[in-house]
Amino acid sequence: MIKLAGLIKYIYIHPLLWVVIGLAIMTAHFIELSLFLFIILVHELGHAGAASFFSWRIKRIALLPFGGVAEMEEHGNRPLKEEMIVILSGPLQHLWMMGAAYILFQFSLLPDVIYQHFIQFNLMVLLFNLLPIWPLDGGKLIFLWLSHYHPFPDAHRKCLLLSVGSITVFIIITLLISPFNLNIWVVVSFLLFALYHEWKQGRYVFIRFLLERYYGKNRAFRTLKPLVVKEEEMVIHVLEKFQRGYKHPIIIEKDGQEKGSLDENELLHAYFAEKIVTARIGDLLYVY
Repeated sequence: MIKLAGLIKYIYIHPLLWVVIGLAIMTAHFIELSLFLFIILVHELGHAGAASFFSWRIKRIALLPFGGVAEMEEHGNRPLKEEMIVILSGPLQHLWMMGAAYILFQFSLLPDVIYQHFIQFNLMVLLFNLLPIWPLDGGKLIFLWLSHYHPFPDAHRKCLLLSVGSITVFIIITLLISPFNLNIWVVVSFLLFALYHEWKQGRYVFIRFLLERYYGKNRAFRTLKPLVVKEEEMVIHVLEKFQRGYKHPIIIEKDGQEKGSLDENELLHAYFAEKIVTARIGDLLYVY
């Protein structure tokens, strides 16, 4: 309970949200907006609460004019099961909220109009968040699934490409069903910008993943997964084979025979501390 109460200090309200609140008051939609914001806040607190339980570094819980986001200072080096729990802890909040609303409604403690809006908003936020589009929860689950089978940069790129395909389908459906819904287009614009920004930042995201892996405190959870590479492969190309959830002993081969091996920390040290960025992986055997 103390940990959950401590999450309040991370709540951040975007300045434009105050404008939206003011417009809602002037147009007599304040109650609907309040319900929506409450649902979004509980959803994001679900993410943050699970993250706090696993001692993740929480940056902020932001309430935006069209939604919310729980931002973490974690960069892809937590156990995959742990991250899955954090992701799913947001959508799961809608289940108990709808259940509680139903009970209150049955005992006539919740007006019919409020109940209908509350259920509708919950279902809308829940289903929308599960769309396979980055950075929605559905997109993060796709990234997590791809990370189980592919190296980090490949999984990240495939996730963004799949997100582009999914949002294209979503745009087509919106054009057919509700082409003049301004709220939907605002959200779509945000998602398109987020996808573009994430794609442009792809290399930075990968290097941040490696840095976290290099400087991280506890990586004992990783299962060993040897990487067999040729001695002429570049150091950065070997690093691009690193995968989430695994620790990689590097087995170096020449002409089909094992020439030597390196620990992943030796490779990361060579890249970040010694700035060996253009060398072949086989050259490091003479250094370590």
